[in-house]
This record gives sequence, C-alpha cells and structure tokens, in this order.
Amino acid sequence: MQSNWQHDARNTLKGANSCNDFFQSNQFEDQNFPIKIPLEFANLIDKNNPDDPLLKQVIPSESVLSQPGFSYSPLADEGNAPVEGLIHKYPNRVLLITSRVCAIHCQYCFRQNFDYSGHDAMSNWLAIEDYIRSHQSVNEVILSGGDPLSLSDEKLEKLIKNIENIKHVKLLRIHSRSIVVTPSRITDKLVKILAKTALKVVLVTHVNHENELSEVFVKNIGNFVNVTLLNQSVLLAGVNDDLDALERLSLKLFDAGILPYYLHMLDKVKGAEHFLVSDERAIQLHQDMKSSLSGYLVPKLVRDENLKSKTWI
Repeated sequence: MQSNWQHDARNTLKGANSCNDFFQSNQFEDQNFPIKIPLEFANLIDKNNPDDPLLKQVIPSESVLSQPGFSYSPLADEGNAPVEGLIHKYPNRVLLITSRVCAIHCQYCFRQNFDYSGHDAMSNWLAIEDYIRSHQSVNEVILSGGDPLSLSDEKLEKLIKNIENIKHVKLLRIHSRSIVVTPSRITDKLVKILAKTALKVVLVTHVNHENELSEVFVKNIGNFVNVTLLNQSVLLAGVNDDLDALERLSLKLFDAGILPYYLHMLDKVKGAEHFLVSDERAIQLHQDMKSSLSGYLVPKLVRDENLKSKTWI
C-alpha cells in the first residue's frame, strides 16, 4: 500500500482514439464530456465483450436522445451554494466541493456540467468556516467533488484538521469513486489520517457492479480502522438493472466489509438518457431484493431532487 497512486491516477486513457486503440474497438466517440479511464479500471474490462458492464459506464452516448426532464444541471447545485465551494441542501449537513478532478469520467455523472470555477473549498475555506460556524445545526461535513481523494494526503489532512476545529461538527463523510477505480489511492498515510481524526468518519464508496471490486481494492479497503464503510450505486440500464447483478454486488460488498447504503435512481443529466431505468422497473427490482436478501444487504432506493430533499422510492 505504497504512495504510487498519483502515478496511477495519471496513467489514464483520454479521448476516443486512445480508448479505441486500447480496446481494439470503434465504440468511442468524443462528446461534450471528455473521456477519461484509469488503466487500473480499464484492465478490469473484458475487451471481447462490447456489453461489458464496466465498459458501458465510460462510453459516451453516440446521440443525445430527446427525453423530458433531462437537463445540464439536474440537481441545480449551484442554486444551493450560499458560499463558493459549499452546498447546503439539508439542515444538519453541508457538502464541500473539495476538488474538480475525478480519476474517472463516468458518463452518467450529474456534475459533468457543473461550473467548478470558484467552487473550491480549499481556496474559500475562511468564508466556508464562517458559514458553518454560524449554522449551529450543521453537525456533518461531506467531502465531495469531483473526488475529494484526488487531493494529496497533505491537503486532505489540512482540510480535516480545519473541520475538526469547528466544535459542533462531529461527523465527516467522504464520497469517493477514486479509491475503487484507482485502489492504490488507499495509502498508509490516508489510513492513518482517518484513523486519528477526532471526527466520526464515514467513507462512502461508489461501486455499481461487482466486477469493479478488484482484489487490490478489497485488500486495501480492509486497512481502514475507525471508519464506517458504506456504498452507493447508481441504477443503470445495461449495467446493473437485473436482480442477479444487484444481489451479487450486495454480497460481494459485504464480504469486503462495506454495507450497501444507497441505490440511486439516475440523475437526469443530458447525455445519460440511455442509462435511464423506469420507476416501475426499479421498484420491482428493489422489492425482489427485499425478498431474496437479508435486510441489511438491501440498499435504500432513492432519488435526489433539485429541491432540498431526498426521496425514498
């Protein structure tokens, strides 16, 4: 578990040409959202299977289907940013935009059009700190992005120490896909930082399919101590929208010490129309999971709204 993650994060496929060469394919075409795939993730993909569930997540749509309800900013995050770099939608918690960088560009990403200019938690920390201190109801800070673990360990440690100094904040939640697609990001220093903080730490991984759970990831994720491990998935047509795939994912997550937490309905961002699963299909799959799995293995089926709420489906 050495600190070579920055090299691995830079060792990526970018653009259609490099991806088509790597996969010996012609499926990739450059669209509005740039293609970016870490080699660690790309090597998990079956090059002989054009319907590989990992491959489908990173291939841009060939054409934007016209469907009602899809927009460039489906959650309207910018409208919930009272301070640059901070989003406040729920009374007891705030979300910090800690980085504009992700290790991978998932083609269903709801923030692919987010205006990151100015929205940087590190640069705006003094204003963010003042805002949180003035809102005593906030007891949890969520690190998001981009991906917060695209920050160096040193920058992350500094940010966490700053959050610790706000007495009414007790919980730190970190949402990351980077540690799944580049598991070398789980360094010894990161483990120590999260183990020693006075905050209660919840780390939410983002895994959509069991094939993403590489041996290296499963080994490295087991090194965290004093950290609650949860997972959120997005329900994606052609990727994980069948009972067998969802069951296997929950079981394999639990084997790795991660509790299935959320199964998100697709955020309706333009360009991701082909990933949409109907409400009826989603509800049936969720009911079937309840019938076949123990309750603690069934994630909550949820939809984020652009209002200040999250709805249970």
